[in-house]
Order: sequence, then C-alpha cells, then structure tokens
Amino acid sequence: VCGFPGFNKDIPFEIRAQLVEQQKCLEQHTEMRVQLLQDLQDFFRKKAEIEVEYSRNLEKLAERFMAKTRSTKDHQQKDQNLLSPINCWYLLLNQVRRESKDHATLSDIYLNNVIMRFMQISEDSTCLLKKTKDITFQLQEDLMKVLNELYTVMKTYHMYHTESMSAEYKLKEAEKQEEKQVCRGGDPVFSMRMEDKYQKRSSTKKMEKMKEKRQAKYSENKLKSIKARNEYLLTLEATNSSVFKYYIHDLSDLIDCCDLGYHASLNRALRTYLSAEYNLETSRHEGLDIIENAVDGLDPRSDRQRFMEMFPTAFCPPAKFEFQPHMGDEVNQITAQPPVQAELLLRFQQLQSRLATLKIENEEIKKTTEATLTTIQDMVTIEDYDVSESFHHSRSTESVKSTVSETYLSKPSMAKRRANQQETEQFYFMKLRELLEGSNLIAKLQAKHDLLKRTLGEGTDPLTMLSARMIVFPPPKDSGQAIPRVVESCIRYINLYGLQHQGIFRVSGSQVEVNDIKNSFERGNDPLTDEENNHDINSVAGVLKLYFRGLENPLFPKEKFNDLISSLYDRALYIRKILLTAPRSVLVVMRYLFAFLNHLSQYSDENMMDPYNLAICFGPTLMPTPDSQDQVSCQAHVNEVIKTIIIHHETIFPDAKELEGPVYEKCMAGGDYCRHRKRSDPPSRRPPARPSDVHCAVHPSPQGHGSGPISEGHYSPRDLLRGRGHAAQDSPEQRRRRAGHSSRQESLKKMESPPIPRSASSGQYGGFSQHHGKPLDPETIAQDIEETMNTALNELRELERQSSAKPAPDVVLDALEQAKSGPVPPGITDSLGSLHGLRLRSGEPPVRRSPSSSGDTMSTFKPTVAPRMGVQLRPPALRPKPPVMPKSGSGQSAAPAPQGSLDKSCTM
Repeated sequence: VCGFPGFNKDIPFEIRAQLVEQQKCLEQHTEMRVQLLQDLQDFFRKKAEIEVEYSRNLEKLAERFMAKTRSTKDHQQKDQNLLSPINCWYLLLNQVRRESKDHATLSDIYLNNVIMRFMQISEDSTCLLKKTKDITFQLQEDLMKVLNELYTVMKTYHMYHTESMSAEYKLKEAEKQEEKQVCRGGDPVFSMRMEDKYQKRSSTKKMEKMKEKRQAKYSENKLKSIKARNEYLLTLEATNSSVFKYYIHDLSDLIDCCDLGYHASLNRALRTYLSAEYNLETSRHEGLDIIENAVDGLDPRSDRQRFMEMFPTAFCPPAKFEFQPHMGDEVNQITAQPPVQAELLLRFQQLQSRLATLKIENEEIKKTTEATLTTIQDMVTIEDYDVSESFHHSRSTESVKSTVSETYLSKPSMAKRRANQQETEQFYFMKLRELLEGSNLIAKLQAKHDLLKRTLGEGTDPLTMLSARMIVFPPPKDSGQAIPRVVESCIRYINLYGLQHQGIFRVSGSQVEVNDIKNSFERGNDPLTDEENNHDINSVAGVLKLYFRGLENPLFPKEKFNDLISSLYDRALYIRKILLTAPRSVLVVMRYLFAFLNHLSQYSDENMMDPYNLAICFGPTLMPTPDSQDQVSCQAHVNEVIKTIIIHHETIFPDAKELEGPVYEKCMAGGDYCRHRKRSDPPSRRPPARPSDVHCAVHPSPQGHGSGPISEGHYSPRDLLRGRGHAAQDSPEQRRRRAGHSSRQESLKKMESPPIPRSASSGQYGGFSQHHGKPLDPETIAQDIEETMNTALNELRELERQSSAKPAPDVVLDALEQAKSGPVPPGITDSLGSLHGLRLRSGEPPVRRSPSSSGDTMSTFKPTVAPRMGVQLRPPALRPKPPVMPKSGSGQSAAPAPQGSLDKSCTM
C-alpha cells in the first residue's frame, strides 16, 4: 500500500487497501476464467478421443457381424418367416456404421471447432485484463490526487482557523488589560503629581496601539480562515463526487471492459457443442426411421402370442382355487344365517363405502398419472439445431470433413432439462405404482363385495339388521382372573364390532367416553357387555391402550428393554428367550393381547392397520423407553420389536400345553363370553339368573322380554325392537350393526339437525335410502329408530330393576336403588335430576380383587370400595341424556320410563 502512487499517510487506510484489492480481484477473476477455459479444452479434447475410439469400436462391431451374416445369408433366405426380422437386423447393422461415421464427425468438430473457440476466448480474456488494468491504474491515480488535494486544503483550513482563534484570544486579552487600566485610573487628575500624569498618558497610548495592532491581526486571520474554509468545502464536495463516480460508475465500466465479449463468445462455443450433439441425434433418428419402417411390418400381437406359447408353464394361469372341506364340512358358500347375517351386512356396507373411497382416490391418481405422462412426453421433445452440413453422408468411404454452422438458436441448458425430466419421471413411476396397487386392492375388495352381495341378496332390508332386539347379559365382576377384566372385555368388544373398523388404535376416540368406560371398570362394572354395545370403537380401543399405559410396571419390563432392542437381529427366537423370563401371569396377558393384534392386522385391507401401524400405536404404551435412553432413537427399535411379536406371536409365546391360561379365540360370540364369565365368577358374586341372562346370542330365549314367533315378513323398526317381528334372538354381528348406526354421536345430533349424520364408530353413512324398494324420509327414520330403541332400553332396565334384587350396572339405575331392595316410591321420579350427582349403594359386598391380584396379576382400573349405607358418593362425571318418551299410540302397556332412566348412548 505504501508503494501506491500518490501515497499519503493522511488518506484512510481502508480506501488505500480497497484500491489495491480491486486490482487483485480483477486479476483473480481473469485467472479463474482462464482456468475454466483450460478445463473445457481438456474436457473436449478427451471427449474427442473417446468419440474417435467409440467410432472405431462401432466400425469393428458392424464389420464383425456383417461378415457373420454374409456367410449365412443364403441359408436365411430359404425361411420366408424370418425375412422381416433379418431385414431389421441388416438395417440395425447399417445404423451402427452410420453412428460410427457420425461420432467421427463429432470428434472432428470438438478438436477443430469447439476447442479452438475456447483457446481464442482465453487469449482475449488475458489481453482485455491487461488493458483494463492500465485504465484502472490511471483512474485510481487520479482519485488519489483528488484525495491528496482534499487533505491539503483541509490542513490549510485548519491552520488558518487556528491562527484566527489565536489572534482572537490575544485581542480579548488586550481588551481586558485596557479595562483594568481604566478602572485603576478613576482617581481625580488634580490630585495626581505631574510625573504620574505623564506616565499614565504614556501607558494609555501604548495600550491603544497594541489593541489596534491585534485588531488588525485578528481581522486578517479571520478573513484567511473564511477563505480556507470555503475552499475546503468546495474541494470536499468535488472529492465526494469523484469518489462516488469512481465506485458507482467507473468500476462497473471497468468490469464490463474486462468481460467484453467473454459471455457472447462462450455462448457461441457452447451452442456449437449443443448443435453438434443435437444433430448427431438427428442423424441417428434418420437411421432409426428407416428401421421403424421395417418394424412396422412386424405384428406385436403375433409375437406376444408366439412368445407365450413358447413358455406355456410360465404364463398359463393356474387352476381356480376350490374350497377344501375340512372333516366332512361340505358347505362351500358363505352362510348368512341370523347369528352372522348382521355382521355380513355391516361388512358389506363397510366394503361398499371403502370401495367408493378407493375408486375416487384411484381415479384421481389415474388423472395425475396421465397428466404426468403428458408432461414427460412434452419434455422429451427435442428441438434440433442446424448443423446438418457436418453430418451429410455419401457412399464414399472417405472421411467427412466438418463445416461449422453459423446458425445459433436459443435452447435451455441440457443438464437442467435432464434433471427436470428425471424428477418428473420419478414422480410418474411413483404414481403409477400407487395406481397399480390401488387397482389391485379394489379388485380384491370388489370380489368380496360382489360375493357378499350375491349372498345377502338384493332385497335385504338394512333396517331389519339395524333394529334387532338387544339381549341383556349379566355384568361380569372382576375376580382377579388371569386376563384382566378390562383387557378381555375390550378385546372381545373389538373382536365383535371393530375388526374392519378403519384406523382402529390410530384414531383417538372421545376422551369423555374413554373416561366413562374407565370409571365404570373402576366401579367394578363392565360397560362393554352386550346390553351396552353402543360405544365408539375408537374409544374402546383408547381404553385398552390407556390400561396398558397406566400400568405401574409395563407389560415389557424396563430391565429387559436393552435386551429386546438388541434382539432385533435375532428376531423372534431371541425375543422368546427374553420373554420367557417374565412372570407366567404376564405371559398369559401378552399371549392373549398379541394374538388379538395379529388377528386385527389380518383385516388391514379394511381397517388400514397392518402390524407396523399397530406397533406404532402400541409401542410407547406397552414398552415405554426408560428415562436413561434416548426417546427418539429408541422408538424405531421399539416399534420393530412390537411388530415382530405381532407377526410371530405363535413362535414367541408358549401354547396352551406349555402355559396354562386363557387363549384368544378369533371367532367370539356373546354366548361364549357369558359362559366364560359364569365359570370365572365366584358363586357368591354371580348375579341372580334372569330370563335375559341365561341365554346367549346364539341361543334363542323363549322367555325373553317381547319374544314371539319368528316371522318372515317386514316390520317397522319399532316392531322389530319390541319383538313383534322376530324372535328374541340376537347375535354379536347384529349388535355390531345396531351399534354402528345408533352410535352415541347420532343420538344427540338427531335432536339438533334432521339429516342423519355419519356414524363415528362404523365409518359408514348413517342414512338409509331404501326400504321395501321405496325412498324414505331420513328424519322420520332417524327419529323412529332412536325413540324406539330408547323406549326398549328403558323398558328392559325397568323390568330388570323390578324383577331382580341386584342393582343394574347402569349408574343412574344404581342411584335409584334404595338401602333395601324394595319398590321405587312414586315420588322418586321427581328428583332424578339431582340424583345424577348422587349414588346410594345397596348392601352388596365391596368389590375387591382377589389376593392373587396384588401379586402377578396386573390391575390398573381398581374398583372402588363401596361405602356404608347412607354415605353419598359423587360418581365420575357421566353425560346425562335427555329423556325420550315413547310415541303416543304405540300400544305399550308398560308405564312411561322415569326421567332418570337415561340412555348412556348420548353424548354431551
């Protein structure tokens, strides 16, 4: 910097460093360009060598097979069936020779055209840099002169201003001395001596002369300071203008001078390369067009048929799978008897809804695929450039000399176009795969749908299956059995009503309903019995996950966490070895739960819950990550462990012979559940037998409430619920159907809006458009079904309360029970609104778990201890439902249901 011309130490260092750095930047910029051009030359020189070598190899390839075909030409002409393929074969060899010549031409263009252009651009860039540096040096020298002049004027101004301030200070000192002398000479003149008078006059004259001299000096210095300041301001303005012009305008012009013609020349050179490549493709397509004319004579259908006939064992479809009877079971069609007819009907409607959704999604994917294919076809259209003179061919074997075309048209970058094309192709194949997978799934579900449709018949009335009578089962008590009550009851409920429910365990249910079910279990009741099958499937699944999440000791012990994670490589056998160390009671629950999850995953086509999705839902619940581990990194391993156990549960857990205890059954029914509960309950806690308790869904009850002879005709929903159209038999499938269309959500929304809403638990539309072949009013259907079902429920509960000494499981009915099992006073119905927050327990023994439950048996939802008589307890917050009175003229002989008999299917 010190060696810079016109150097002045007063000039700021930043400006001096900037001027030097500007020249360095220009030099580095030019060096980078020269290096880039040198790399391009080396690249195209190497590419030319490769093109020449490739041309020679193609020529050798063509000559090799040409010689081979010449020796067999006469032999091949005898077989007329091979004339067309042989013609294509000869044209293909000619195309190879054509491409050999084209690549030789392309190599010649690289060596004698493109590389020469890059060399010329490099030389021009070096020359332009030299000239630009001279101009830059001159402009910077002029700028330094302006800056030196500015600092010189500034110093002059500072010097004169300093002298002016000094003269002003001296003038003020003289004035102060004069004032002091005047003050001392204030005595009368006649009282002074002659000598003193003479001396005073002399000093006064001297003071006046000094003041006049200093006044003149001050005026002169003040004038010089003003002139110097004016000159400094003018020079400052001129300097700022020069600096601004240099940095804003001159530097841009200098850079433009350094870039003069660089981009245009580089554009011409690269477009020569593009033109050569595109015309190479043009020449190649001209040869391919000749082959295409011969290929048009081929029949692809005949070739395909001939090809498939050549390999009949590979392409012949296998024989249709036939039904394999087992031990004399010759029924080879779907059975639609009453116990399973409702389930088949519900599954049929779920398949119908699922198919409608899939078809819409598949149609959208198909449109997207077609649009993407159109985009790809547009992108692969190539616009050729005119370098045709370099690719003209003749019969002469002499080398073709290239001529440079002077036509240069615009074309986007090939690299960018290729990247966009690849990205679009990747998206297209992704959508194509989704389209094929979706169509395959539609084909499978459509086959099931059509078979169910043929089995159920066209005249099946959905209302018949919806409004089947409800059979009341005794609420099982918690007796510390091997499988906890909440686990067994939730799994049974999902087995009966939710195997095909889409998103089960993934979609969360109503938190209020989950709390209600949980609180009912804690009170010792079973809210999921057959008499209370109107719960949301998602809420029941949430209760099951909440139970395992709330265990004090997780189902998978924390001390085994690292062992289970590390067993991913050994999979099922190693996991079995680890889990066999757990207590037998825990193993029983594990075996029961994972057998159920495996069964649930078999319906993944309908409920969208495969083993991996179930593992995601149950992984954090069953196998929480210890605090010492990283939650994020371990979660994937936890999901993999749970997924492995779900898939290989039969391999991992011991069978019934090795480990005694309850085993999960895929086909559950209400009767099996009743008998199991009766066997597991202690005699002292088994509720008294009632006509509705001793018969299950698969066994008709001749003594049930409202039972009657079986009729084949059609009845209204009210008649069906009251038993005038069907016998008092019910099945889990029928209850699943009724629960799906009379859900808790619909019972409340019916009072607010006339249209029938979608069912939240079944995933189907709640409206029925066909009844005896005629359209019905949705509002009328909804009100009739809801009011009729509520009336039937209230009558059944009233009958139970009057005929049994044991309280019903409903919370409001428990509140109505008095200290003695006497009849309900007439006035009790007037205060049922206040009884919702009050619960009076009868003298039944407190519901406690057996002593074994405190050990290995797991329990989280513990039943509360019943208080003494007269103690008022506030039950968990339940949602009261407004009473629904039966329609007038219904012909019911029973008294109107009390206001307190609320339907628990209502939602707040």
